[in-house]
Amino acid sequence: MTKTLHHRACHLCEAICGLTIETTVENDAPMRITSIKGDALDTFSRGHICPKAVALQDIQDDPNRLRQPMRRVGQDWHPIGWQEAFDLVAERLADIQQRHGQNAVAVYQGNPSVHNYGLMTHSNYFLGLLKTRNRFSATSVDQLPHHLTSYLMYGHGLLLPIADIDHTDFMLILGGNPLASNGSIMTVPDVEKRLRAIQTRGGKVVVVDPRRSETAAMADQHLFIRPGGDAALLLGVLNTLFVEGLTRATHLPVDGLEEVRAAIASLDADAMSVRCGIPAEQIRQLARDFAGAERAVCYGRMGISTQAYGTLCHWLVQLINLVTGNLDRVGGALCTEPALDLVASTSGGSFNRWQSRVSRLPEYGGELPVSALAEEMLTPGEGQVRALVTVAGNPVLSTPNGRRLDEALEGLAFMVSVDLYINETTRHADLILPSTSALENDHYDTTFNLFAVRNVTRFNRAILAKPEGALHDWEIFVGLAKAFAHRTGRELKPTLPPAQMVDRGLRAGLYGEASGFKLSLDTLNDYPHGLDLGALKPNLAPRLKTGNQRVQAAPEVILADLVRFATAQQPPADTLLLIGRRHVRSNNSWMHNYHRLVKGKPRHHLLMNPEDMARHGLTDGQRVRVASRVGGIEVEVMGSVDMMRGVVSLPHGWGHRRPGVQMDIAREQPGASANDLTDERHLDAVSGNAALNGVPVTVTAA
Repeated sequence: MTKTLHHRACHLCEAICGLTIETTVENDAPMRITSIKGDALDTFSRGHICPKAVALQDIQDDPNRLRQPMRRVGQDWHPIGWQEAFDLVAERLADIQQRHGQNAVAVYQGNPSVHNYGLMTHSNYFLGLLKTRNRFSATSVDQLPHHLTSYLMYGHGLLLPIADIDHTDFMLILGGNPLASNGSIMTVPDVEKRLRAIQTRGGKVVVVDPRRSETAAMADQHLFIRPGGDAALLLGVLNTLFVEGLTRATHLPVDGLEEVRAAIASLDADAMSVRCGIPAEQIRQLARDFAGAERAVCYGRMGISTQAYGTLCHWLVQLINLVTGNLDRVGGALCTEPALDLVASTSGGSFNRWQSRVSRLPEYGGELPVSALAEEMLTPGEGQVRALVTVAGNPVLSTPNGRRLDEALEGLAFMVSVDLYINETTRHADLILPSTSALENDHYDTTFNLFAVRNVTRFNRAILAKPEGALHDWEIFVGLAKAFAHRTGRELKPTLPPAQMVDRGLRAGLYGEASGFKLSLDTLNDYPHGLDLGALKPNLAPRLKTGNQRVQAAPEVILADLVRFATAQQPPADTLLLIGRRHVRSNNSWMHNYHRLVKGKPRHHLLMNPEDMARHGLTDGQRVRVASRVGGIEVEVMGSVDMMRGVVSLPHGWGHRRPGVQMDIAREQPGASANDLTDERHLDAVSGNAALNGVPVTVTAA
């Protein structure tokens, strides 16, 4: 028996923790994984590991994972050769576009697309040939308001200031639970130790959340807030900073601050208290504490993105950091300087160049909000979507009103999915094209290094050999592109493997050949535990991509949304509002197919405050019906004092018992899909991002 130790990072979530993986080889048997542990020598994660990383072995060995192209005939699946599959896709998509127009083919890219560098580098090699405006992704059920705010204020959607968690004295967290998410648009392994370090050095952590989450439980202060009330709280804080003279000068060039001050003059803490459920004096004191800290940072994440005022919230987060002098400041919010810098090498973005056909939702970065996908399939007329390409996504479980999308998928003329599983979405596909597994391919984090709390870099070599007959994800897209270009007579530009692209990017980057370090992939081979390129430091001013290279504090489209906010009708006080929740073992729905991630106490329950349960005549463990405008589900309810009164919580990604799903362990799990309750009409009006939180529901005995 031969044992070998390998070092690489996990890329199943944003923490990118370093791993030490032990493999063994016996005689002529294939190499197998025998141990996955945290890498104590990793320069970034420092030995931290979460359950998802250990589950890499489960993914590798999962008998349900597809390992060759599969074609659906009726309800049965049959193997098909790669070239035959590529030719079939090219023939069907080209024919549909020829008869119905380019926009008759739609594309949906799921969250794992940014966790696989082959998808980042090569998916558009094929998808770009389709030239369709109907492109969608998980961005618009997650962080779209974050990107749009940076695009409008700083000129680039990826110029995202990151919380300098290792040097701050006061961290205000809204809509985030980093102990469960391992950070999120804040790449931060070992986040609990980093948060406790703030407290150890005499600082303070404040969490605002309708649920006392894992992060809220260890914070110095937790404030319950009415779902959807974050914009009101932030407006009350910003107004207090202005009125009480708590602002600090900034070194950044800024336009529009006086416009902001005038626009929010009437939105003071007293008025905003009614909207968010937090007493006015607490709002004012929060502003004073934030401004009084030597170094402070306001961090807002998914919970404030996926609500009706998502863009407004993220704008206010940026402004609070800006007017207190904490934007582009050590201990405040800083932009990274990654080895491969997508800000320097890509365009800043785009907004509202076109709109969706039915609901007129705005484009951002070439994509439309995914809430419009089902209606684009179901609404007849010119431009109706008749075919779909999905990439590493399960929108039936992860986008609003999943049942309506389920219905829409049944009516498509053709569907192809690049995916590892026959899941709730891909069961509708005519063809599924699976790539190699995470341990069978190389990886470089082009995305999450951009969001890291330190400037770090590493290249992960494949641990296991590519199986005979398998293709990497980037090779699948090259094959599709060649077949489609041949079928349509299009010219196809030559391409390079992802590793060569990354190597060129590293050599041309900040630490490349122009620097003394001369960073390249060859260099990174000498750093198996990763390479620390240093702490974040102020750099925003020279990196601004706005037309006049000044921060735009008062974008017109956001100021206009203040009118919608001010005149919005609030739901009755006794309305139950639904929010989601996250667990460290559950990042995506396909993770429910691994025993070590679903074992333990059930996590699918609806959580409800005991006083609300008593008011509705409900008891622990009782099966209840939860209903919204779009439909209803049945699930067990559990009382929890961690829930704010008037708020119920259901986790994302469960509900795997639809016909045809071939994920054996997942199908055994109870629970229902929260997105059978979320409403495709409930949106952030500025960006079109889905408002998955704050959905009005009723809860009754089943």
